[in-house]
Amino acid sequence: MEEQYDTYGAAEAYIFATPKFTSKNSLEDTKLFLAHLGSPSRDKKILHVAGTNGKGSVCAYLCSVLQKAGISCGMFTSPHLVSMRERFRIDGSMVSEERFLWAFQRVMEGLKSLPEPLAKMGYHPTFFEFLFFMAMLLFEEAGVEYVVLETGLGGRLDATNAVEHKEVCIITSIGWDHMQYLGDTLAKIAGEKAGILRKNVPVVYPEKQEEVRRVIEDCARKIGAKSCPLRAAAIKEIKIQHKTIDFSLHLLYYDYIGFTVSTSALYQVENASLAVQALSLLQDERITAVILQEGIRKASWEGRMEEILPSVYVDGAHNIDGISAFLRTVGARPCAGKRILLYSSVRDKQYREAAAALSQAGLFARICPVQMQGERALPLTELVDTFRQHTGFDLQAYDTLEEAFAEQISHRNDEDEVYLVGSLYLAGEVKALLKERV
Repeated sequence: MEEQYDTYGAAEAYIFATPKFTSKNSLEDTKLFLAHLGSPSRDKKILHVAGTNGKGSVCAYLCSVLQKAGISCGMFTSPHLVSMRERFRIDGSMVSEERFLWAFQRVMEGLKSLPEPLAKMGYHPTFFEFLFFMAMLLFEEAGVEYVVLETGLGGRLDATNAVEHKEVCIITSIGWDHMQYLGDTLAKIAGEKAGILRKNVPVVYPEKQEEVRRVIEDCARKIGAKSCPLRAAAIKEIKIQHKTIDFSLHLLYYDYIGFTVSTSALYQVENASLAVQALSLLQDERITAVILQEGIRKASWEGRMEEILPSVYVDGAHNIDGISAFLRTVGARPCAGKRILLYSSVRDKQYREAAAALSQAGLFARICPVQMQGERALPLTELVDTFRQHTGFDLQAYDTLEEAFAEQISHRNDEDEVYLVGSLYLAGEVKALLKERV
């Protein structure tokens, strides 16, 4: 008897199980199955975002401006923090359980009648591919005009790169992550990210790393893409407030205009600027300078230097570049009391380099290694041993986030600040914990 998936919980469980019985498919397989579903992306205006750090934030800024302009948009991002539905947003709101289930069932129906080439190979989408197909179906059904797509891993072979026509491509900051898949040099990693480029489509990227710049420029020249780098001189007059940052940005069609990001995270200035430059290239008369300013100011993105309680911040930095950006932000913020750090990581991230940087920053009075949930979580003993190699003061280790969070929050003084950092999975755990406590 064929198993039925007629509830949100059953659908979610099926998707979570998919990595156990399928391997990554080729991009041609993905394109073929997308066409089999009716090519739901064919009439959408695609804004495609790749990079190492900042992809989700750039997507959030893009969608916030589009919404402010009264333009309908769908956004597909990863990972999620608490609910899988967070990956699919339509005009800023995550989809309902009913819509999620509808899209899941549409993909499952497609798998029952595969085209011969896919049927012959026993095709089944991976975890990420399945979600990508659901996203495109959801956005088609909602009738959105723009679709903002965040790559899952890399770019060239990523499932999201199955879409052909794009309005603009954005490559965010490139750093060291997923080297086992993308290459062991920044140039190789950049080459994989640049695989999203298309002929006659502008590509926006931060012009700050020479070897990355050379790779993207070379890829753009070879395929006939228009290179539109965000130059360092385009951003000036950065003023850090308590919960906002003001800055001026020079654009192709405007002189310097002022922007405000509603966060204390310095790295969001670059992410917001990338989004603004990309949107200005669309030359959509609905996206005015005022709309750009208001959309950027209104935007927020969970788990990125997010204040979840007064003076308690969570940041999903999970590689050394993200940790360095996190430390620059913390160092630029005055703190009258003590700074307390709760840190955890998954096994395949740069936790050794992160531990060294966090320990030697001289910013934290207390460092608390925490054991996360899940199979990928780094064992607490290894986490503690790693930190002990770099710091002389006592560490307070915790077997669970719940214990660590409760103790550090209850024992802090009014002027103290608490930071939770090291993984978006950790950010998800603390968000779920706060939800339970409400």
